[in-house]
This record gives sequence, structure tokens and C-alpha cells, in this order.
Amino acid sequence: MGTSVIVGADLCVCPLLGWGAHTGAPLRRPMNNKHHHHHRRSIRLRHHDYRQPGAYFVTICTQNRQYLFGEIAEGRMKVNDIGRMVQLVWNELPCHYAGVDIGEFVVMPNHFHGIIWIVGAGPRACPNRNGGQPRGVAPTGLSLSDVVHRFKSLTTTRYRHGVIQHGWPPFPGKLWQRNYYDHVIRDDDDLNRIRQYILENPIKWREDEYYVS
Repeated sequence: MGTSVIVGADLCVCPLLGWGAHTGAPLRRPMNNKHHHHHRRSIRLRHHDYRQPGAYFVTICTQNRQYLFGEIAEGRMKVNDIGRMVQLVWNELPCHYAGVDIGEFVVMPNHFHGIIWIVGAGPRACPNRNGGQPRGVAPTGLSLSDVVHRFKSLTTTRYRHGVIQHGWPPFPGKLWQRNYYDHVIRDDDDLNRIRQYILENPIKWREDEYYVS
């Protein structure tokens, strides 16, 4: 039932380009503290339009931080069938929603980290690296919260089917916590730090704030 986690995006996904090719908003100065613990805050930037082209780091936790998606063994995340379903839904997002792309991600036992790109350059289009990306909303008008909501809804629906069809353990109440945590990725350095954090998350599981002994 367990396999190593897929870290990254490998289905129906445009190749990730540099930050400058996606952003349509002015860069903000990065915080001084290491990595800024981006996933710990759920406060939205007051004046930021979350439909604008750009990259966003999100963390979504299971309700009551239940261990549902697999386990960490020898520094690797070994997803179970439920975790594989979550991976599949994530990889399918760009196939279903024009103007949305995905980046690195990791499914952990009780939460999910991933990078969402609001592309805003036409269905399944990759912006030109040299020309940059003009300001404007994604073709579908989807915001970051719309994308997260649909990810939650799709995974919840498929989980319920799995309970009925495959005998997966039922979850009490809701699968995911109501809120989620986001960070607007500011520049290439910020993006690289977050990518590294995602890649190293299974290795540092026992130091993670979501680890429950």
C-alpha cells in the first residue's frame, strides 16, 4: 500500500519557468528570518488580488491533523492509496482549469504543501520568459482560494468514493481544515527556498510543527 511520494508535477503541466515569467505584481522585500515559516500564516495580504498571475505556496491540513495519507519511513514519505489519490487530484488541476499550473508539492501524513501558479496567459499556455507576463486575471477568473477550494472538494469526493468502493477508513466530519495557509512568492530566491523546504519536508518530519508523536 505504500510508495515513495512524488515531489513535483508530472502530468498535464507546463514546465516551470522563472519567477519573472509569471509575476504581474511588484516584488516585495523578503523577510529576514529564515524561510519566514511561510506555511504558518493564514492571513491574506490585504491589498493583493489573488487572481493576479503569480506563484503561491499553500499548506492544507487534514481536519484535526489526522494521519490519513501514509507514513514517513527513513526520511521518505510513503503514500498509501489515499495519498496517491491526493497526488493525482493535484496533478490533474491544470487539465481541468485553464490559467492554473502547479509546481513542486509533497503529500505528508496529515498535510499537503504545494506551489500553485496563476498563469493568466491563456489555456495551458506558458508565458514567454523574456517578454514577461502582462497584468491581468487568469482566463477563468479563478483566484487562489477558488483553486484550493476545488482541490479540497475533488479530494473529499474521491475519498468518499474510496470509503464506499475500497473500504478506506472514513474520516469524521470534514477531510480538510476549513482554512489554509498561503504565502505570495516574491522572487526567485523566495521560490528556491520554498522548493527546498518542500523537498526536505519528509526528511525533517520530526521537527515539523504538524508532527504528532
